[in-house]
Amino acid sequence: MILADLSPDAFADACEHLGAQDPDWARHIAATGPCLHRATPEREPYEALVRAIAYQQLHARAAEAILGRLLALFPGAAFPTPAQLLAITPETMRACGFSASKTTTLYGIAQATLEGSVPSRAQALALDDEALVARLVALRGVGRWTVEMLLIYSLERSDILPVDDFGVREGYRRLKGLDKAPTPGQMRTLGMAWSPYRTVAAWYLWRA
Repeated sequence: MILADLSPDAFADACEHLGAQDPDWARHIAATGPCLHRATPEREPYEALVRAIAYQQLHARAAEAILGRLLALFPGAAFPTPAQLLAITPETMRACGFSASKTTTLYGIAQATLEGSVPSRAQALALDDEALVARLVALRGVGRWTVEMLLIYSLERSDILPVDDFGVREGYRRLKGLDKAPTPGQMRTLGMAWSPYRTVAAWYLWRA
């Protein structure tokens, strides 16, 4: 089932569902306030993947600076096309701040987009979560977390819990006052109780 309801009413339902889990959730939601999650549905999967790769294992400000240098290479375009990205030399990519590994991954995403392996937004909307994950993690350097960012932000899926995300697991540790954050496997099991609102749960855990 494709869950993609991120309307204000859905946020309210999610907060009610999560707040009913236990007093810790209720207090955290009350202290944080309404969910202000904002998706970016105008982005094609290609662009979303490129952006997600830039953010992998980096602080947001560092990733934004790297992306800014990449976009500055194309002042007349909102975002470089796959063909334009493939035309950038590795040396220029490194000058932007991309590692050799990330550069190779980005070239692979661009090439796979041209070949049709990376679906258009219209095609991706018709695929369920796991089908899209399976299709895209076949690309070098693209892991589950990267695809989950695409699902959450570009495709506006409302039941995604990125259990490999440090912020999600650390947020739960702080929420519950634990000495140690749960493992991804433990997080996946815990998150079953938050379905079908796991995207909103992730938003709140990131703010814990």
